[in-house]
Amino acid sequence: MSLKRITTLDELHNYLHAAMQLEHATIPPYLTALYSIQPGTNSAAFHVLRVVVVEEMLHLTLAANILNAVGGAPDLAREGFVPLYPAYLPDGETDFEVGLQRFSREAVETFLRIERPARSSEESQRLVRRQRVDRGLLPTFRAEDDSDLHFYSIGEFYQEIGRGLAYLQEEKAKSGETLFSGDPARQITPDYYYSGGGEIIPVSNLETAQEAIRLISEQGEGFGKRIYDYEGELSHYYRFQQLVLGRYYRKGDAPDHPSGGPVDVDWDAVYPVKTNACLADYPQPSELHAAAVEFNARYKDFLGRLTQAFSGRPELLLDAVGDMFRIRETASQLMRNPIPGTSGLNAAPTFEMPLPTET
Repeated sequence: MSLKRITTLDELHNYLHAAMQLEHATIPPYLTALYSIQPGTNSAAFHVLRVVVVEEMLHLTLAANILNAVGGAPDLAREGFVPLYPAYLPDGETDFEVGLQRFSREAVETFLRIERPARSSEESQRLVRRQRVDRGLLPTFRAEDDSDLHFYSIGEFYQEIGRGLAYLQEEKAKSGETLFSGDPARQITPDYYYSGGGEIIPVSNLETAQEAIRLISEQGEGFGKRIYDYEGELSHYYRFQQLVLGRYYRKGDAPDHPSGGPVDVDWDAVYPVKTNACLADYPQPSELHAAAVEFNARYKDFLGRLTQAFSGRPELLLDAVGDMFRIRETASQLMRNPIPGTSGLNAAPTFEMPLPTET
C-alpha cells in the first residue's frame, strides 16, 4: 500500500486546517458534558473537563501558529469548520462516534477513545482501508484499488504533518528559501495565553513547529506510554481515566494503575439532556428555541474572535477564551429545561453553524 505524503504547500495547508478543525471538534462534546453537571456536584469531573478544554484551546492555537508560520490563513468561521454531530474519528481499522451528550460513563469512555495512545505496529499500516463514513474528521484518500484509506490514529495524522514540514523545508532550502516565511506578527505568544498544562510556542522554524506538534500529541495521549507528558503534566487520557477508575494518579504510578486518593463521581448528578440535540427539536416560537439560537450566535462570535486573534490581533485571544466559558449560563438555561413532548429529556446547546436562516 503506497503511503500518502505531504509534498506540496497546498497539501500542508489543508492538513493544518484539518488539524485545527480536529482540535476544535473535541471542544463542543467536552463543553456539553461539563455544563451538564449539576451545580455543586462532581467537582473532580468538572475540574478535569475544564482543564482539558483549556488545553484543547492551547492545541488549537498551536496548530494556528504552525499554519501562520508557513503562510496559511486560519479561518474558524469557514463553512464546515464546526462539524455536524455525531462526527467520527479513526480507531485503528474502524471509526467511532463522537457526539454531544451529558456527563456519563459512556461519555468518558468516548473521551478516552479520543485521547487514547495509539500507533500502528508497522510503517505500512499507517493508512488503513475503511468504508467511507460521512462526517469524518480526518482526511481520507483513494487507494489504487479504488478503496478508501484513512490514518490509523490521530497520532499518525500528526506524524504525517511533521514529515510534511520536514520534507517541504528541505525542498525550500535547496534554493536558499525557507518554508517558514509567514508574518511573525500573526504568531500567538505566551503573553496572550496561559495554560497550566503548557505554554504557547511561537513557530518560526522547523524545530519550533515540531515542538508544537509534540506538545499537541503528547499532552493528549501521554509520552511513550507514560502517564505524564514531556512537561510533566498528566495527559488527557489519564486525566479522564481517573474518573472511570475512581482514583487519582501519583508520580511513579504505572499506566492503568493509579494509587492516589479516591475520585468521587456521582454519575446521576447531571441534567438529562438529549444526545446530539438540534434546533429542530425545539418548538417555534419558544424560549428553548430562542436560547438555543442565542447560544449558537454567541459561539459563532467566539469563533470569529478566535479568527481575528489568529490573524494579527493576538490580544483578542484571552477575551475569546473567556467568552467560551461565559456562555455557560446560556447553556445552563437550556439544560435545566425539558423539551416538550419528550420523556424526561432536557434541552442542550446544538453548536449548529452557520446559523440557519430565520423564516
